[in-house]
Amino acid sequence: MIKNSPGLNNPEHQTFSRRNFLAAGVALAGSGFVGSAHAVSDKIRSKARIVIAGAGAAGISAAVQLSSRLDGTEITLIDARKEHFYQPGFTLIAGGLKPASYSLSSTSEYIPPGVKWIQEQVAEFDPVGNKIVTESGQSIGYDFLIVATGLHLDYAAIDGMDTGLIGKNGLGSVYAGHNHAAATWQAMSEFADKGGVGVFCRPKTEMKCAGAPLKYTFITDDYLRRRGNRSKAELIYAAHNKVLFSVPIVSEKVRMLYQDRQVKVRYEHVLSAINPAKRLATFLTPTGTTEIPYDFINVVPPMCAPEAIKNSPLCWQDGIFAADGWMEVDKGSLRHRRFPNVFGVGDIAGVPKGKTAASVKWQVPVAVDHLLASIEGKTSSMIYTGYTSCPLITRLGRAMLVEFDYQDNLVPSFPGVIAPLEELWVTWVMKTIALKPTYIAMLRGRA
Repeated sequence: MIKNSPGLNNPEHQTFSRRNFLAAGVALAGSGFVGSAHAVSDKIRSKARIVIAGAGAAGISAAVQLSSRLDGTEITLIDARKEHFYQPGFTLIAGGLKPASYSLSSTSEYIPPGVKWIQEQVAEFDPVGNKIVTESGQSIGYDFLIVATGLHLDYAAIDGMDTGLIGKNGLGSVYAGHNHAAATWQAMSEFADKGGVGVFCRPKTEMKCAGAPLKYTFITDDYLRRRGNRSKAELIYAAHNKVLFSVPIVSEKVRMLYQDRQVKVRYEHVLSAINPAKRLATFLTPTGTTEIPYDFINVVPPMCAPEAIKNSPLCWQDGIFAADGWMEVDKGSLRHRRFPNVFGVGDIAGVPKGKTAASVKWQVPVAVDHLLASIEGKTSSMIYTGYTSCPLITRLGRAMLVEFDYQDNLVPSFPGVIAPLEELWVTWVMKTIALKPTYIAMLRGRA
């Protein structure tokens, strides 16, 4: 049962008018999920062998697009995961808005006909020998490789952290999985019933959907208010650096909203250890370590490339993306900078922006077009500009649609219709109702 669910008891939120519905469609188009299908008159005939490592949103999207444009090509998808997770739904589950099953489906239902699926993990990448090796030792050669492995949630980097304890003693973590998100909701709901100290943080590493920790803080704040317990609570957001969001104008907007809603911000605080039994969090700061007692905490783990990528020649050799093993790709074409027959899409790509599902919608067509151009001996002019979209929930029933690029420019798709820094009901509808169907459409090649 959803306790004190947002909008369910508010008549203002129960009426979804024709005007709002049309506006939601416009907002959705602006979010980067909806677009016209790529017109293909004739398939390209080729005997090329294409391997796609990873069957998440990026890998499946790439398989669908390639299979629809190629004839005679051997396309192999490699991933051991039988379950497919709609990860943008984890925050909604942790917010008590959706059941755990909301994010769960099966990988098999999205794999297009003619694509071979090997249900193993990639253990080794050998871009010099143009092959990968699976965990069972199977060696698979390729002419082209698309890496879409996603990333690794490094909970082990936080001393004392145990994902098995999520949901107990005030310990929450939205990212760990759909069941963990549901357990986080139970812990947060108990906190909203009583009050106390709530701590929210994000890692120092690159991460998927960097707005998620911010929005979960807002959601918790609103539940406390709705239950009449906000005066009994202290909310602390521990920022990993000196800002709240990588885009300056968005960071300032969030700072103002936090100030208005009395969310305290501790800058340059990075979670390093946790004692679940004592409900005590330890943070690294520029002046040393500091401890913060809590009644509820939302832990976001450090994130990095999977070991198979980190231990391969595919990762960055130097620069800001090297330490965590992100894949070395050109940020415009998503082609590997040293191995031109290799592409990296989705969370694994070592680019300045783009670890969101909306980014996948824009990244995959670019990588696919460059790959197809290589097959035909041509050059593609398509460029990924860093488009990233974040429907940032700011209270129950309201959200901001933040769209931006590599240059930190706001890039609203429909200026004058959806204001990017306004808390709107239509953006809430887009996030909670409209995005999942369009995400599924993307996986099926219909968007």
